[in-house]
Amino acid sequence: MRKVSKDNPLSLHYQIKEILQEMIENEELKPGDAIPTERELCEVQGVSRMTVNKAIMSLVNEGVLYRKQGKGTFVSEAKANQQLSRLKSFTEEMEDEGHKTNTKVLNFQVKKATKKHKIIFKLPDSENMVIEINRLRMRNMEPIAIETVWIPYYMFRDMTREMIDNKSLYKIFRTKYKCFPSKAKQTIEPTKVNDYEASLLGLKNESLALLFRRTTFDEKERPIEYTKSIYRSDNYRYEVILT
Repeated sequence: MRKVSKDNPLSLHYQIKEILQEMIENEELKPGDAIPTERELCEVQGVSRMTVNKAIMSLVNEGVLYRKQGKGTFVSEAKANQQLSRLKSFTEEMEDEGHKTNTKVLNFQVKKATKKHKIIFKLPDSENMVIEINRLRMRNMEPIAIETVWIPYYMFRDMTREMIDNKSLYKIFRTKYKCFPSKAKQTIEPTKVNDYEASLLGLKNESLALLFRRTTFDEKERPIEYTKSIYRSDNYRYEVILT
């Protein structure tokens, strides 16, 4: 382990943070590995426990490390990326990165469209129903997102809960309905999870998360899906490609 330098203008806790980060990036510490204890780091680096704790908590807050009560501090799995320059489903994103995905349908119902849904889907006067789907999305058997999807009923009248169980909705759009997602408008903002959301995602109540809202259009410029998704911010990040 590299040692901190008292002559370095960077603060000691920042240097320790960078040392631990380098060890992770060099795979000296791998996902699931326990990092040295605070006492061990204090002895090796010749610094106070407060300094070491500050460095560790900084990495915990960034999602690089996580703590288990009474067991220690461990290296987190790499966060999943979402590239904002390409339109993909959750399943496609995860599989492209080599992850296994699972989806649990929490609720499936046909319901009356709200005024907001009528505007989003540009529903004709004769159509006032939407299909609402609530799903828990998992990566490598770990819950990562809660997703609520609305789609216009008149376009997908024969869709059933069984049809979408553990399936990619975009794939169903393409293969069964010959409806091809072409572009989307998406917003991202921070949010805090409530008791119910926290229990599904394995988080503490009011933990920070990412709230995604997306309206997807097909190749005919028709809005075919409106989605609200809450992603864990401790193991998920988004990537913007600028050209």
